[in-house]
Amino acid sequence: MNFELDEDHRMIADLVRRFVEDELVPLEAGVLDRAIAGEEVQLTAEETERVNTVSRELGLWGLDAPEDVGGHDLPAVAMVGVNEAMGRTIVPYTLPPDSPNLRMLAATVNDRQREAYLAPYVAGETISAIGISEPGAGTDPAGMKTHAVQDGDDWVINGRKIWITKANRADFTILMAVTDREKGARGGMSAFLVDKDAPGFQVVRPIPVIGGETLYEVVLEDCRVPGWKLLGTEGQGFAPMQLRLATRRAEMAANAIGMAQRALDMMIDYAPQRSTFGKPLSERQTIQNWVSDAAIKLHAARLMTYDCAWKLDQGRDTRTEVSMIKSFALETAWEVLDHAMQCFGAMGMTREMPLQQMAARIRLMRIYDGPTEIHNWVVARNLLGTRA
Repeated sequence: MNFELDEDHRMIADLVRRFVEDELVPLEAGVLDRAIAGEEVQLTAEETERVNTVSRELGLWGLDAPEDVGGHDLPAVAMVGVNEAMGRTIVPYTLPPDSPNLRMLAATVNDRQREAYLAPYVAGETISAIGISEPGAGTDPAGMKTHAVQDGDDWVINGRKIWITKANRADFTILMAVTDREKGARGGMSAFLVDKDAPGFQVVRPIPVIGGETLYEVVLEDCRVPGWKLLGTEGQGFAPMQLRLATRRAEMAANAIGMAQRALDMMIDYAPQRSTFGKPLSERQTIQNWVSDAAIKLHAARLMTYDCAWKLDQGRDTRTEVSMIKSFALETAWEVLDHAMQCFGAMGMTREMPLQQMAARIRLMRIYDGPTEIHNWVVARNLLGTRA
């Protein structure tokens, strides 16, 4: 059994790591300053243009996109290394296009949609969002109320979506809706491509969350969508949505490992330099335990994530493994960051260091795309055979 990345994939991960260190980490001070000033945690237009130019020139766009639309078609295993490297910075930047939505699109688009939506998305010409969660229907898709009915050649959608990232600037939203109320999530859920200017589509409010991020709520009132923008097969939207969620959760696990690894590296660098009561922190057993526990758990989380990604590439059912890594990697990162902040003492509490921003991100990630408790329940349910 080979636990090493292919040389080509390792070189790409190393390239992304250098891009993060050279281009993104130097921007962290400005991002933190804007957060301290109460602004949203984001890059300026000039900074975004700069990193877009550099990352495009390095060939880092469309890494896991299909080759027939200009991508590199990297497997999920290769993307673990890429996403771990991207997790090492607090700078909110995604290498275009966003992998989870990309994977869902690539698995479902027809020829017309490929040209109109997938190709521009891979080229970085458009931004996407996804609308799944609703007030009262987050983790459980069976509670989804947003519904779509056919009206001639069009679909008319009514409902409300919440916790949507980038809804305010997305060119289109992949929107989940019930098309057969009796079947619900089991054969009655469909996906639609809803443009930002679609009649009846409204972004009604921003929702600020911890860490300086903002999510959005969307309302659809008789939102009319042309029939050709049904994504995939009517009633069969649940499986592609699960592919999207699996991709996202694997990405989150790798990001969390990257954040926690950076926090561990910071502890390792700092502990020998800081002395208390005549001894460096590196000689204190508590600090030694924090460092060793972090290294052990991160090694385990990394191996689990690569294993899950390999199974995704094999087309296997990875529902249990995806829940395992979402739970274990995120909870491990939360523990490592907490200990790193404790290790740095008062400095660990300041907003001038990246630790607090990473901790805020991990705290959010422990909730969205399924809270830890739900993923633990999924693992137990699958093992015990209690799935309804």
